[in-house]
Amino acid sequence: MTHSQHTSRLDFPAAAPKVFKAVLALDAAAGEGLDPVVRELVKIYASQLNHCTYCIEYHTTDARAAGETEQRIYQLGGWRESLLYTAAERAALALTEAVTLLPGGVPDEVYQRAAEHFDERQLAGLIALIATVNVWNRINVTARTTPGTR
Repeated sequence: MTHSQHTSRLDFPAAAPKVFKAVLALDAAAGEGLDPVVRELVKIYASQLNHCTYCIEYHTTDARAAGETEQRIYQLGGWRESLLYTAAERAALALTEAVTLLPGGVPDEVYQRAAEHFDERQLAGLIALIATVNVWNRINVTARTTPGTR
């Protein structure tokens, strides 16, 4: 990797302040009514899938502040094999993967599993939260936002 690949390309908040504020507002609205730990697990996992190092660092910090353990953060990339996640968390992570990768759509089985653990309001918020973290990932990966510049 060349040095230029590690250098920030764009100060997105300064270049597009209205868009930045709008995505912040969407992020806050999407997360309402969802458990803070689930919110951060979803954000970390989507960021891992999208290779967004800025967001991985940002949300692991927030997850720790919300009471998340180091062990669960470390095992998140292999959540299917881990015994540390609840059925609701597993459903949220499966939905995160399906919405993030969109492998020909979100399978009914994945959606139904999430619907078993989250009421309609929470499910709508979860879908919006996943979409929003994907917006952040795409902004930060493209702008090469540097981890540790929070």
